[in-house]
Formats: sequence, structure tokens, C-alpha cells
Amino acid sequence: MEIYNAELGASSMTMSLGAKPRLLFFCRGFALLMGLASMVAALPVAALSFGCHGTASLLGRVRPLRDAYEFLSRAYDRVLDRLAQKILRDSRDTPALRLMVSLSLTAVPIFAVQLVLGKPRLLLVIAFYLALYGLKFQRFVRMFSASHIEAHRRQGYFSDKWDKVFGRYLEFFLGYLYGNIPELGRTAHVCLHHRENSGPDDTRNTMGYDRTSRLDFLWYLSDNIWTVLGLAPCAYFKAHGDEKNRKRMLGGMTRYYAYFGAVFIYDWRIGTMFVLVPILCMNFINAITAWVQHAFCDSEHPEDYFANSVTALDEVNFMNEGYHLCHHHRASLHWTEMPAHFERIRDRMREAGSLVFRDLDFMGLFVELTLFRRMDVLAEKLVPWEPMNHEQRLALLAKRTSLRTP
Repeated sequence: MEIYNAELGASSMTMSLGAKPRLLFFCRGFALLMGLASMVAALPVAALSFGCHGTASLLGRVRPLRDAYEFLSRAYDRVLDRLAQKILRDSRDTPALRLMVSLSLTAVPIFAVQLVLGKPRLLLVIAFYLALYGLKFQRFVRMFSASHIEAHRRQGYFSDKWDKVFGRYLEFFLGYLYGNIPELGRTAHVCLHHRENSGPDDTRNTMGYDRTSRLDFLWYLSDNIWTVLGLAPCAYFKAHGDEKNRKRMLGGMTRYYAYFGAVFIYDWRIGTMFVLVPILCMNFINAITAWVQHAFCDSEHPEDYFANSVTALDEVNFMNEGYHLCHHHRASLHWTEMPAHFERIRDRMREAGSLVFRDLDFMGLFVELTLFRRMDVLAEKLVPWEPMNHEQRLALLAKRTSLRTP
């Protein structure tokens, strides 16, 4: 089994800056500390998110409560549908509007009230985390997908009149609450990740790791902090002489670091619970997503994103995020058109050996591939292009994840 290769990890960010051995050692130690801290921060948040999901499922069995929720939800949707016609460039983006409104009515006022009250209140902390991450992390997943799509829009979601007030509302306002530095989407993701397509020069490249190894994921999680903090993208743009995007990235980092510092100066306890924990959770969940979206690499064609981008489809596929290869192939295509585009490029996907999974989301892929290493489950959910028996599917998955078989 391949082991983590530091030369291919994001510690190469420090190398690209000409770091001396002592500084490089310090950077690796800091990254490992942040990786461990990210797991520690995410665990109680996950327990709260999944625990409340279980409670909500039980309450959903009470018919009057379920009927009341469905009635209010339908009424809410009708209001948003009418609102979307007036303020969005494309009314098909109403799911993103619903997310923005929901967060603006929950997470934003909770944070504001906490700042006014001063001393942290446990109930406000719990309410804040539930507002940000939702049940089973579904609100974070929606935020990730909607912000991802917004980053690729030349002009965000809102029409000209409203864009002046709410332009790039997810990345440049709500993103602060999640620990998402401005420009990580519009600049780092679009101008770095989509330029490199998870190839050898991508700061989120996974080819130096065994994607079935929990230890390797810890190294990857640790390395990912440099991207989350904006430092790795800055180093990339500097190395490529891209001064425009380097300055953009520096501007976003400056704004976020000022916000981070201001909250901690105001009250370090509020800073810890409302700012530090979200950025650590961002590192953890963001690393999981990047880990699995390009988990099945073809070592013979590392630059071929058709081979290295995973398609994972299930019934909860918010804004078609699971059509990840389609997105890499036509990033400007509207998300509602991804299923049709998937059908158009099937032949090229077959030739490249693209991997497609059914009834599986990216979080489930991470759980089965890395956490539990249940390759049998993944083999059952794999949709091969040609007839393959179970053993052949297992061998293919093993080959594409750097796991050596006897």
C-alpha cells in the first residue's frame, strides 16, 4: 500500500516559498496540529447534527407535527418562488435563494445576539451550529453546493438591481460564518483547481495518498489547512506569475483575518466557539469533499480529469453537485442541465474509465472508502461501463485508489 508522500502533499506550499528545513518542520507540525484540531472540533458538531436528525425523525412520525411542518414548508416555498422571479437572474436558482434566506434568518441574528450579549450562551452556540450545519450536515452540503456554483458565475445569483446589495452573498458574507475565506471560491477554486483539474500541481491533489487509508487522510486533512487559510493558493499564483489572482487572494485573506482577529479581541470565548470551530470544521468537511471527488485517480494519466473526477448520484443531490465530472467538463453550464450533459459525454467517459456510483453521496463515499474501507459496498454501487463481476469491480477500485492487491 502506498503511503503519504510529503513531496506531493500541500507541504509543497512551503517548499514553493523556499522554506528552510527548520521552517518546513514547523509548518508540518502546525499543519498536523490543525488536522487533529479539525477532527476534535468536528466531532461534537457532528454528534449534535446527527443527534438532532434522529430526534427530528422521531418527531416526524407524529402526524400533526409532520403535517404542520409540510404546510409551513410549502407556504415558505411559494413565497420564495414569487420572490425569486423578482430578484434572481435565473429563477431556476431558487434552491440557493432558499438557503440564503434561511441562513440570514437564523445564523446571522444568532451571531449578532451573541455579540450583543457578550458572554457565550450554550443555547446560542447550539442554535448557531444547527443553523450552519443543519441535520446530518445537510445545510452545510447545500451551502457548499450553492457557494460552489456562485463562484463560477461571472455575476452572482442576483439580478442587476439586487446584485449591488447582495452580490456574491454566499461567499462574501455568509461564508465568514462558515470559516470560508473570501476568494477561495471565485479565485482559488475557479482559477486554480479548475485550471489544474486535481492534477499534480493542484493544491488539493490526492495522488500522493492512499485514499483507503485513515492515516493518509489525516495527512491530507493536515495539508488542506494551507488551502483553507489561503496560503497555498497564494503560493501557487506567485509561482505561476499570476499577480492579479494573488492580489485577489491576499485581499480576501486580509478581510477574513481582520474579522477573525476582531471577534477574538472582542471576546476570545466567542471567537473560539463562533469563529475558530467553524473554520476547523470547514477544513475537515472541505478535505473530505476534495478527497472523494477525485479519489479514483489513474496513475498512468494523472492529468486526465475525465479519469480522475468521480460522479456520485443519489436522491439527495443538491443542485446536482454529484455530477462532478460534468462540472469539470463544462463549469459554466447551468446546474439543471448537468444530467443531460452527462448523457452527451457518456462515450468519452467510457473511454477514459470514469467512475460512476449510484445511490451514494460524497459523504457516504468517504465513509465506505476511507473510514470503514468497505470496498464490497462500493463495488455494489459502482456502475461499470462494461459487464464486470464483483471481483473485477474490486480490482478496479483497488487499482484506482493506490491500494495494492495480492
